[in-house]
Amino acid sequence: MAVFLLGVGAACCLGLGFVLQQRAAARAPLADFLSFRLLLDLLRMPDWLLGVGLMVTGQVLGAVALAYGEISLVEPLTATNLLFAMALSRWLTRQPLGWSGWGGVALLALGVSVFIVAGRPRGGGMEAAALRHWLVFGIVAGLALLLTVNARRLAPAGEAALLALAAGLLYGLQDALTRVCGQIVTGEGLAALFTHWQPYGVGVLGVTGMLLVQSAFEMAPLRMSLPSLTAAQPLAGIACGIGFLGDRVRLTPGPLAWEAVGLAAIVSGIVLLGRHPAMPPGVTAKEPAVGATRVN
Repeated sequence: MAVFLLGVGAACCLGLGFVLQQRAAARAPLADFLSFRLLLDLLRMPDWLLGVGLMVTGQVLGAVALAYGEISLVEPLTATNLLFAMALSRWLTRQPLGWSGWGGVALLALGVSVFIVAGRPRGGGMEAAALRHWLVFGIVAGLALLLTVNARRLAPAGEAALLALAAGLLYGLQDALTRVCGQIVTGEGLAALFTHWQPYGVGVLGVTGMLLVQSAFEMAPLRMSLPSLTAAQPLAGIACGIGFLGDRVRLTPGPLAWEAVGLAAIVSGIVLLGRHPAMPPGVTAKEPAVGATRVN
């Protein structure tokens, strides 16, 4: 129950924080796209700082949840951040949910429930050897790099979606490393944490993911980026949990089929909610700043 409450609390903070960040990033100059200058510009916006504060709070709650629960359990719970983002967006826009909104809510909630009940995520398995660890890590990180490079060739909506997808993959990796950091602290003490590479990896992945997310938020409306971000993070986290952290889910044919149904429902619900008209539209008539260049 504690892990469940922490996971849902993390989702609430993340969802509210993403909405506030996008509202601020939509006002940033396009000349700062995919540049760390973007983060410096956003630091001067109070609503962005509030959004980041909520996001950090969500990440801390998620980290505590990961310290006591399996990543394969926590990630589906944090994927419900879109429900809280939708609630805030609906309040800001006064837009009714309609059939697509309620359908997305039902699919997301049902998908999370089905995956957890069918898979029964649990720890206790053997962690993978170093080769498998780095193979899974490299595949996820390499896919994020590939998406980022190819995003610049697309129109703004597609570019934002791919950048958010890449950020979601990096955040999934960050969650996996956060879990490892918790294990290090539990087994060796807090001081030993700084002698391992994982906490520094968490920092690098977090900053890089934030740059990609803010660039996606700046480039297009929230409905173009948040579904990709929200869908990719739990999928990457679950892959890492099962791939090298020793998490286990039931893999017999019946439960495996229901787990696939649950994940499909989660992704479908995320897409429906993320593309709902209640999501902030961003700045649609924004012109590139002087010196900004784009490659299509």
